[in-house]
Amino acid sequence: MSVEEEVFKIQKKLNKMTSPDGTGQEQAFDLLKTLQTLDINLDILTKTRIGMTVNELRKSSKDEEVISLAKTLIKNWKRFLANTPAPATGPSSKESSNSNSKSSSKSSSSSSSKKEEKKKEEKKQEEKPKVHQTSFPAASNSMTDAVRLKCREMLANALKVDGEPPEGCPTPEELSEELEDAIYAEFRNTDVKYKNRVRSRVANLKDSKNPTLRSNYLCGAITAQQLAKMTPEEMASDEMKKLREKFVKEAINDAQLATVQGTKTDLLKCGKCKKRNCTYNQIQTRSADEPMTTFVLCNECGHRWKFC
Repeated sequence: MSVEEEVFKIQKKLNKMTSPDGTGQEQAFDLLKTLQTLDINLDILTKTRIGMTVNELRKSSKDEEVISLAKTLIKNWKRFLANTPAPATGPSSKESSNSNSKSSSKSSSSSSSKKEEKKKEEKKQEEKPKVHQTSFPAASNSMTDAVRLKCREMLANALKVDGEPPEGCPTPEELSEELEDAIYAEFRNTDVKYKNRVRSRVANLKDSKNPTLRSNYLCGAITAQQLAKMTPEEMASDEMKKLREKFVKEAINDAQLATVQGTKTDLLKCGKCKKRNCTYNQIQTRSADEPMTTFVLCNECGHRWKFC
């Protein structure tokens, strides 16, 4: 029996095994082993189309050994196709090739010059530094964190409220970078605390009633590290600071009046905490011939009452 006949015989058996459910493939591995030992050439592969049958078996099989051996056979048979020579060309094709070679020789000089120009352009483009475009300009090209870039933009816009900075001062972009870096260095992330710190700087720098803070930072009187850690009281305008001082003094005076004025006594008992640590004041609230009204303050719980 010739090799071709034996391949046809094996192909018939394999065709019966290529069912979608992969059943009835008990002898598939032995048949593939037999195919592996046969001297199969390109002519036999073309006539029998055994490669297609083996590939169908590989797709339908559930046996790992069958699949692996089928892949090996297909891979080996593909080498025949890779080694086949190109189809023979007739005399007309040879004539056309000769004419093409003549025309190509004429245009070779022009095409070579174009190629050289393209290579020069490619080299120039490679030598150019790559710039990553971001929404924030200046020296933040290496920055990729979107949150930090947005915060830098907000700080820079807050510093531009009065227009261009004075001569000799850094640009708002540079100063906003330094300030954002100082804030980020403290938290090491862009969480809520970081965002709140940035928002408070932006609000105070944009405040039209507080130009001193902005001008001091623009001209270097306040450093980025100092501004990054300043409290709201420290960043406040002079007007706000005076107002706060006034409130503090009034609060202190009220506290002193509540504790200093009056006479301490242990004869009166607080109806709330039941302790005898009180201070009383007598004030004439009615007519002169009427007795004075006594106001009592408990020094323990702060309870106040009127003692008649």
